[in-house]
Amino acid sequence: MISNKPARFTEKWFRIVLRITLFSLFLMAMTVNTARASVLHSRDGGSGDQRSTSEQGQTGNMGNQGERDDMLLAQDHFVFKRIRQIDLTRGTVRLPLYKGNANGKTVWYIITDASDFGIARDLNVNYAPKLANMGINCLHCVQETTITVPENNAFDTAIINFAGSPDFSPTRSIVAGPTGFPPKSFQPGAVGDALYSPFIRFQNSVVVYNTPIVATGDGPFDFYHHTNTGDRVVGIDLKNRTVDLLMVNGFDAGQRILYISTDSNSPVAAAIERATYVPALKDAPYPGGDDFIASARERIFTFSNGQTGRDNPQAQGLSNLLLDGNNALDATPDNTGIGKPLGNEQADPLNIQGDFPSLDDPRHANAYSPAWDLQIGEWTKEAIAKGLNTRQTDENIILKLVAQGYITGPGGAKYGSSNILINCPPVGFQDQRPAADLIPAPADYGSD
Repeated sequence: MISNKPARFTEKWFRIVLRITLFSLFLMAMTVNTARASVLHSRDGGSGDQRSTSEQGQTGNMGNQGERDDMLLAQDHFVFKRIRQIDLTRGTVRLPLYKGNANGKTVWYIITDASDFGIARDLNVNYAPKLANMGINCLHCVQETTITVPENNAFDTAIINFAGSPDFSPTRSIVAGPTGFPPKSFQPGAVGDALYSPFIRFQNSVVVYNTPIVATGDGPFDFYHHTNTGDRVVGIDLKNRTVDLLMVNGFDAGQRILYISTDSNSPVAAAIERATYVPALKDAPYPGGDDFIASARERIFTFSNGQTGRDNPQAQGLSNLLLDGNNALDATPDNTGIGKPLGNEQADPLNIQGDFPSLDDPRHANAYSPAWDLQIGEWTKEAIAKGLNTRQTDENIILKLVAQGYITGPGGAKYGSSNILINCPPVGFQDQRPAADLIPAPADYGSD
């Protein structure tokens, strides 16, 4: 008689091994799903919203929120901590969005800077002490505001009551001139009323904040023609209270930086920058002020006649932007990002900012202001003939070329302030932190 015990023994252990194997596969699947959910969480800014863009649009979650494989900038490359996400693939920054009121109308604003050190750190925004000077000799440069605390407020921000606000209904347009810049025609896509300024001060307070209004109304929001949003707004998520803004590429201290452009006191600059034209900032203190007493401004540099060409690595400036940068296009969720019409460096003038919040020397870091005083340079014929008109990345090298006579103001005028102010808070740096200018400032162009 042949025993069947070994067969039963083998069958019994086969079942045990099979169960263990199936259980292990189940655990692996759960681990993969958990990891995938974690990646999606990081990609959508932590909202957990995995719907399609069209589905999100039904509740106001439009724009970049549906992207899953975008390259995000590391948080240690953010300039201030309030930023939620910088999407390098889409070329956008995601910031918290706050609800306000302007004469009975709902407005939506962001916060990027404060003039007080402690408050700036508390709010996780840029410290910009020069903003405390913004109201000097300029009645409406700082908007006086009040707050309304929501009834039974348990833990939430107060509502700001703005005196003025932008009108986003105009249609932005810009047509390049024969050489690019100056443009043949232009129309800003947003205009502030007489009382609107992005710089505000609360009643009985001395602190000045940078709080640009980026949208109005209760939705739905227009990200294609921007009839109720700023021209750089490409996504709003009311559930998570965030806004996605198209960034600008630039340089500081030899490093690649990223910033946003929200307002200007010049209609032509507002049209070029996709910013709000703010007439109240016309006399913002003060052209050419830079680091001198009572100034609220810091220098930013551009060129009227830099090299052009979409594939030219030396291209830079306003003419290149207008001729080869698709500047006439509206920014939309569909045309921003790598491989898109507004998705490369040529879609920006590649301006050079001056004192930057991350600089090593506190003297220069604290001289930062988001209120940039535009210096428009023109390469001389001699500079062009010598091949000096290459892409610039550092303010002091530019000022040295000015001192040597290779750069003038437009039309050969004296180099200096154009009296164009642009509200351009920096948000990140792509490679190394801007730490120090590449060379010392020429004697005639430093502060006193």
